[in-house]
Amino acid sequence: MNSATPAVSKTRSFSTVFLIEMWERFGYYGMQVLIVYYMIQRLGFQDSRANLTWGAAAALIYVSPAIGGWVGDKFFGTRHTMLLGACVLTVGYALMAVPVSDPFVLFIALGVIVVGNGLFKANAGNLVRKIYEDDDSKIDAAFTIYYMAVNIGSTFSMILTPIIKNYFNAPFHGQMTWLFGANAHLYFGGNLGWHVAFLVCCVGLLVGLGNYLVMRHTLNFIGSEPDHHPMKLWKLAAVIVGGIAVAIISAFILNYEAVAQAFVIAAAICVLGIFGWLIAKSHPSEKPGITISLILVVETIVYFIFYQQMPTSLNLFALHNVDPAFRLFGMHLFNWDPAQFQSLDPIWIFILSPILAAIYTSFAKHGKDLSISTKFVLGFVVVGLGFFVFGAAGHFTTSPGQTDQWVMIWGYGLTSLGELLISGLGLAFIARYVPSRMGGFMMGAYFVGVGIAMYLGGLVANFASTPSAGTSAVQMLPIYTRLFNWLGVVSLIIAVLALAVLPVLRRLETRHAAQAHSASV
Repeated sequence: MNSATPAVSKTRSFSTVFLIEMWERFGYYGMQVLIVYYMIQRLGFQDSRANLTWGAAAALIYVSPAIGGWVGDKFFGTRHTMLLGACVLTVGYALMAVPVSDPFVLFIALGVIVVGNGLFKANAGNLVRKIYEDDDSKIDAAFTIYYMAVNIGSTFSMILTPIIKNYFNAPFHGQMTWLFGANAHLYFGGNLGWHVAFLVCCVGLLVGLGNYLVMRHTLNFIGSEPDHHPMKLWKLAAVIVGGIAVAIISAFILNYEAVAQAFVIAAAICVLGIFGWLIAKSHPSEKPGITISLILVVETIVYFIFYQQMPTSLNLFALHNVDPAFRLFGMHLFNWDPAQFQSLDPIWIFILSPILAAIYTSFAKHGKDLSISTKFVLGFVVVGLGFFVFGAAGHFTTSPGQTDQWVMIWGYGLTSLGELLISGLGLAFIARYVPSRMGGFMMGAYFVGVGIAMYLGGLVANFASTPSAGTSAVQMLPIYTRLFNWLGVVSLIIAVLALAVLPVLRRLETRHAAQAHSASV
């Protein structure tokens, strides 16, 4: 056999998953960039309710892959489940495009998105793991590039959807009469822009599905056992019925804060119980890897509390306290929409991802690769520095209560580097340390942990929520900077704690590597 054939096959297979992931993230982040503003400006929510509602929705969105991973691994097939998830997400964004201002319609749409994400997310990541499961040296680099797919899609949608929203929400001055004729005025000057923007998210999913259908042959030999047999209609029906039930339950949870809190607590207990059971029941040769995964999952959960500040406290900070004027060398080039500052995260990751991937590959070739746990320590240090930059906003004001947009640019640069070092490797440590037979379920368990952190992040963001509707920008600025500085301190404390457990992780890593070597002999 030609030795180049597997490498080419892996590259093409990876490209197929990369592209559908990119378009799926286009839809998701195009929605996320607007959702908190939509709840406040369109539905009339207070800042605190919007933060908690999105925190609960994000928790559900990330918890759902725990079920989706099992469905893909054991019941419906990894490929089949990923494809169905993309179809369900398309329906969810289409519901958000319905031009009504009823919160319950939003909750139903988010419930459908919860189901779609659950079916899609764990299985897309698990396909990447299956593509490279016999080549550990490329796993870190592959998942770093895979993470770049997330950020290519999110960059364009985070920039585009606020522009579309503003364009259609603007008063009518003859826009698009070439397309709509005398009825053009009906599409402008109201709140339709929000829903047109959500429709664009739906279109992104349709493009991703079309691309997958064209390239699906590259994944013919990748997947779990059910993928290698003809799809059974009764299984499809069972997944759809179960998905409808989950969507309804999710909408109910979003409508009641107390129920959301109880759900998050139950999810946390469930994750800890699952890991404890797996460690107790696993083969002795598997225990070191699973224990490493448990420790790193805890660190990841803590990290995502910081990450959730982007669509919540940092997003509202941009709305209330950031000068939108982009100036370079004294020249005013354009104005940001406040929501677009979130696009700085994927822009920075797009810049940094290939650099880190090349560094990881080079280190691996020379046998000097940093352990994932060491990268986590560095990640928390960098995240802390990023929040200190945000916390210094009061020293760089352009007018009372308004800070310079460069604070956001450099702050996001640091937090994005930290994100790559931690979140970008979250999927990689599961692929490296968890036995293949547990891959989908453990991938789902990882996302449950992320979901818990998302809700906790919403609670943290409320420490800087607007006290009242009449609070001025000057009054709000120190409230936000105080929160950001505290987050910087906490991140550095977490880095110290992560550094303290490094010796334990190194001993476990040595045992894991030795047992993996003996198993392969």
